[in-house]
Amino acid sequence: MKKILSKRKPGFTLIEMAIVLFIISLLMMLVLPNLNSQRQKAASTQSDAMVSTIQTQVNLYENDTDDSDVTYADLVSNKYLTDKQAKKAQDIGIKISGTDVSK
Repeated sequence: MKKILSKRKPGFTLIEMAIVLFIISLLMMLVLPNLNSQRQKAASTQSDAMVSTIQTQVNLYENDTDDSDVTYADLVSNKYLTDKQAKKAQDIGIKISGTDVSK
């Protein structure tokens, strides 16, 4: 008796592919919301760090010049901040009033 060989090609069936895609989509649904919250936390931490940096530079400028009314232009022109740092701080919404820095 001869053994009957199957002529079926090796590969995935449609059901197997559907199950794999379903599992991948479930994992993505679990991961993506967490990534968005992490981005928000990172942005908040970055803005807090920028406030601290600007406050330090304002204090240094005030100590060096005895000027109690500090602006971004003063900090940039006297090289306490770069143009890029000043622009980013203004874009974030960091305000300087006198020598106080706030978001």
